[in-house]
Amino acid sequence: MSPDQTLLARKNLDRRLSKLNREAVIVPPFGWVRAIREALGLSPQKLAERMGVTRPRVNTLEKAEVTGSTTIKSLREAAEAMNCTFVYAIVPTTTLDDILREQAAKKADTELARYHHTMRLENQAMDKRDLATERERLVSEMLMGSLRRVWDDE
Repeated sequence: MSPDQTLLARKNLDRRLSKLNREAVIVPPFGWVRAIREALGLSPQKLAERMGVTRPRVNTLEKAEVTGSTTIKSLREAAEAMNCTFVYAIVPTTTLDDILREQAAKKADTELARYHHTMRLENQAMDKRDLATERERLVSEMLMGSLRRVWDDE
């Protein structure tokens, strides 16, 4: 994917996910499957029949959802059996651009610390303004090129 395509994809994802990010989703204490099942008046036995599984399997699924040890496939099957849509998303805590900029800044700080140390040893230390300017230049350079560089360890 070209850098321009990556930027467009990132902006599109940010726009689509921003709606989810603003709203705090509070998971019901006994999980979504049980909450929806009970709201619909479905017994565990009836849900099991609709899913084509045994009743103990529904109990296991509901417990596994609460502990985080269920599968996406199982949740999707339960949702479909209740005439619901299963939704799965990874929602950034801030914008994707902000995450990238923060990571690039961390990497730039690491690189600058190394350079600055060497320059100080040679009595050529940069002042704070020069360091800030160079940091911003490095961040911009990283964000313009392959984004993999932002995440690579050196």
